[in-house]
Amino acid sequence: MTVATRARLMASAPDTLHQSAAIPLRNGQVSLVTSRNGKRWVIPKGCLEVGKTAGEIALQEAWEEAGLVGVLQPDPVGSYLYDKNGITCHVLVYVLDVTDVRDQYPEKGLRERCWVTPAEAVTRIEERGLRAVVRGALASRAG
Repeated sequence: MTVATRARLMASAPDTLHQSAAIPLRNGQVSLVTSRNGKRWVIPKGCLEVGKTAGEIALQEAWEEAGLVGVLQPDPVGSYLYDKNGITCHVLVYVLDVTDVRDQYPEKGLRERCWVTPAEAVTRIEERGLRAVVRGALASRAG
């Protein structure tokens, strides 16, 4: 199944929360942020909003959660499912080539941001589905 087909199917599942995320890359490193509770390392992600594309949400979340601006690759690199408070969440993931890093951004006081090597990023991410997408995306860019 292609990523585009998965994206269309994603939009049709009524009992699923749909989200979009960005894997921020710059100078061979990956930016991770802490989850809202500060206990896990994740990539910026958020819920889809009416009137905005999944790509627009990925860009918005990278800015709000990590202060990152850049060029989003047009095609998603994958997706994953996870459970949040009994609700299934389906996340479509894009790669963001970061062009600007800001010191001040909306969620600066809520999250920590770090830059790590691709190998370290995969090690820090606990969520299995997210880790697999990030590993695959980074491996395809290295090749």
